[in-house]
Amino acid sequence: MNPFFFLDVGHSRLVYFWNRSIPFNSTNETYCYSTAQDSTVLQGVTFGGIPTVLLLDVTCFFILILVFSVIRKRFWDYGRVALVSETESESRYSRLSTSSSVPEELEYDSGFCSWMTAAFRMHDDEIHDRCGEDAIHYLAFQRHIICLLIAVSILSVCIILPVNLSGDLLDKDPYSFGRTTIVNLQTGNNLLWLHTVFAVVYLILTVVFMRHHMKYVTYKEEDIVKCTLFVTGLPKNASEETVQGHFTAAYPTCNVLEVQLCYDVARLIHLFKKRKQAEKSLTYYKHLHQKYGKRVQINPKPCGQFCCCEVRGCEREDAIDYYTKVANKLTEECAKEEQTVHNKPLGMAFVTFQEKSMATYILKDFNACKCQSIKCKGEPQPSSYSRELRISNWRVTYAPYPENICWNNLSVRGLKWWFRWFCINLLLFIVLFFLTTPSIIISTMDKFNVTKPIRYLNNPIISQFFPTLLLWSFSALLPTIVYYSTLLESHWTKSGENRIMMHKVYIFLIFMVLILPSLGLTRCVFLPDQGAFFVNYVIASAFIGNGMELLRLPGLILYTIRMIMAKSTAERKNIKQQQAFEYEFGAMYAWMLCVFTVIMAYSITCPIIVPFGLIYILLKHMVDRHNLYYAYLPAKLEKKIHFAAVNQALAAPILCLFWLYFFSFLRLGFKAPTTMFTCLVVSITIVICLAYTCFGCFKYLSPLNYKIEDLQGERGNDTDVRAVPASSKFVPRVLHPHSTERTVLAHKEQQSYGTMDNTSSQAEEDISYVARPAVIEQSSKGSLNTKD
Repeated sequence: MNPFFFLDVGHSRLVYFWNRSIPFNSTNETYCYSTAQDSTVLQGVTFGGIPTVLLLDVTCFFILILVFSVIRKRFWDYGRVALVSETESESRYSRLSTSSSVPEELEYDSGFCSWMTAAFRMHDDEIHDRCGEDAIHYLAFQRHIICLLIAVSILSVCIILPVNLSGDLLDKDPYSFGRTTIVNLQTGNNLLWLHTVFAVVYLILTVVFMRHHMKYVTYKEEDIVKCTLFVTGLPKNASEETVQGHFTAAYPTCNVLEVQLCYDVARLIHLFKKRKQAEKSLTYYKHLHQKYGKRVQINPKPCGQFCCCEVRGCEREDAIDYYTKVANKLTEECAKEEQTVHNKPLGMAFVTFQEKSMATYILKDFNACKCQSIKCKGEPQPSSYSRELRISNWRVTYAPYPENICWNNLSVRGLKWWFRWFCINLLLFIVLFFLTTPSIIISTMDKFNVTKPIRYLNNPIISQFFPTLLLWSFSALLPTIVYYSTLLESHWTKSGENRIMMHKVYIFLIFMVLILPSLGLTRCVFLPDQGAFFVNYVIASAFIGNGMELLRLPGLILYTIRMIMAKSTAERKNIKQQQAFEYEFGAMYAWMLCVFTVIMAYSITCPIIVPFGLIYILLKHMVDRHNLYYAYLPAKLEKKIHFAAVNQALAAPILCLFWLYFFSFLRLGFKAPTTMFTCLVVSITIVICLAYTCFGCFKYLSPLNYKIEDLQGERGNDTDVRAVPASSKFVPRVLHPHSTERTVLAHKEQQSYGTMDNTSSQAEEDISYVARPAVIEQSSKGSLNTKD
């Protein structure tokens, strides 16, 4: 139902509402279709075009599965994925050892299509070991959605659908999709109460399933290091000694182990990455020279690997000399930047205490409101350093997990961050506004009679398949655009980045997929045929969408572009080693919840959509299990993103109630009992949601929120925190005093796009840059390894 019906207040709209207030006595031909009798988009197709669209989408799905199976069989190394990420610590991304992943896993999915059954046969413990806790919570969330949709499917198909079919408002044509919708019921039919009651039941079921899921979203203590506090708002001239002196003087019972100030390391991280790539390319060509006695000539220009002739400005250079020169230059720049980085403090610090209780006590002192007489005072305990450190400007929180921090983004803050955020999101809104115009064009095409010249082309492929495929294509492009826009916003933590991404993608998708295509509702052309439009969209998401997620087309396009732009085979090797990315839980949550919201919003008015929604989430679950295990690096996030996903899932049945309310309001009037009851339920639900949200915000102001935990059997979490020196935890890797110049990636091959090069044990004993003599790059050729 369209909540924006009141925007159109012209003469035709007044006449429309006047007609809606008169008791219904018109014929089937004049009601609901009087404005769309000559439609070539919204009418005239068999059962809303669903059978044709289903056949086409299933065919495309099997073609995509076949293509992916061929690629996987040809290039996949039996599921061995990236062991270490380029930019993070080894311990974070370490997977199972090579010795533990050979013979058993070679038999695990060695067949042509055995990967499909392997995705279900693998146990959650295996996924946990390889992908981390966040993957387990994400898959558990999907399983709860599956159980919820099974219950909703049974109720919608077995009860709501027969009730809709029992009406006689529309023609008795068995091929009419409208007979399955709520529009088929007469205005005064008491069975309309059943729809409102079931909408409330769906809301209760969603709350029950989501509440059950939240009880099992638990994190180990080390995921948020509660012995360490993150302090912002420090003067830039503050020193570690003064900060430590303040906490020691103001809180004598709290023992400070370490204070780590934050510095602007963005440029140093950039130079460090480029230096590593140059050194790895140099190692590659040195190894070739040592093993085969040949020196390779390269063209050091973008796309130079494809240049087969030497012209002025495109001269070839010796690879070893070129990368030696580049590596030496970058090493000098890194050394200069490392010397000056301590002169660029950010006014932030990580303060590590001996016990969790000490950090909790100080956090409470800074954040909780303490009432004294009639005045509320929030000043923390002072010390002789208070004026110098300006502690009233401090903002103190628990420190995120070190590997959750985006170190190169900490320098973007204050007005600079907000200005960047505003500009990026304004541009994003403008771009996505034009992306949503196909939905508006599709839903209002008949109004302008632009389809009359092609009335004889009216068939399910033109009227339903292509519009839903177009809408799915734009909705598939949207998460990629939002992903890169969120990266440009420079969030401080990856959890916050994923959470913001999830909210933005979900909101934009809901407007693109659900609200804007529904703008024809009050003209009475929305149902029944526009209901078929959303059924076809869910079908397209289930088969084409999940099939494309297996291929990971955006990643393939990016990978292809980077490979084309590479200067040499060594750089192509480096690119291959950087193709294993973290799983973007934020974008995946948002896309899945968008389809789930469409399913729930139309589960009452158009009950046939629910079984197809169940098919979508089942296929989505299978695809995600495969991708999490084989295609992505594990991510280390906070539990807030999983709780945020639960909150967004609760919006789906609320939108269903809104849809029913607007339908009842337009059909029966505001004073109708069903309209008033639906309005009451919606109002109560909104009040409860607002109260929940407010309490979720205000709880941080209560000192009771900071109670000291005394857990038994913590498996030595405190010991683990103190066992690793703070200097090796809350310091960027580029500033580690003993950081290695080369990562494990120099010794173990990393995953390329959807594949792993088939490497022999001998190649692993050397380094990943070994090439066979028969494929050594010649002076006149741009390739060095046929696997590239």
